[in-house]
Amino acid sequence: KDGIQAMEIIGEKGEEIDLLITDVVMPRMGGRELAEKLKEVMPNLPILFASGYTDDAIVRHGVLDTNMSFVQKPFTLDEVARKVRDLLGQNAA
Repeated sequence: KDGIQAMEIIGEKGEEIDLLITDVVMPRMGGRELAEKLKEVMPNLPILFASGYTDDAIVRHGVLDTNMSFVQKPFTLDEVARKVRDLLGQNAA
């Protein structure tokens, strides 16, 4: 639903997260803020951002940096799978 609910769920579960996939734009707490908060306690957490906006538009408006992993909506399962494999492969290296 939003970043605040995600933080609540993560806090309740008390488990380590292997990968965060989050929308960039969400009510109350967006994906970037959620990612920054999680990175404070899980600095090696791989993050994949998704948005209906183009990556160029969100970078231009300062929402994301160019070095962040991003997939544009609508996306296929194959596109997300490739991004996830790349992210998890980087962490294993």
